Amino acid sequence: QVQVVESGGGLVQAGGSLRLSCAASGRTSSIYAMGWFRQAPGKEREFVAGIIRSGGNTNYADSVKGRFTISRDNAKNAVYLQMNSLKPEDTAVYYCAAKWGLTQHYNYWGQGTQVTVSS
Repeated sequence: QVQVVESGGGLVQAGGSLRLSCAASGRTSSIYAMGWFRQAPGKEREFVAGIIRSGGNTNYADSVKGRFTISRDNAKNAVYLQMNSLKPEDTAVYYCAAKWGLTQHYNYWGQGTQVTVSS
């Protein structure tokens, strides 16, 4: 019912910035929230940030608070992740996800975009 596509990953030096974008298509009117997750090599996928589509309430993992900012543009069905003061430990594949319909879980996922932070 929904497709999610990320873009904007790349290679950046420590202390630098990147902005990830996520575009949703399909039956987007039933999207309740969107979020960003990441998975580093050899580690489990972890939550990074989330935003409620209506109202814009946000929440963040402690590891990114003060450095990352999630935002949305409902007219474009888009979500963004502004990442500042990047650290090598932020290196991971970043995934965008959507909560669609009456669910407490993120049930639609993108393919991921690689973010690599060099020291």
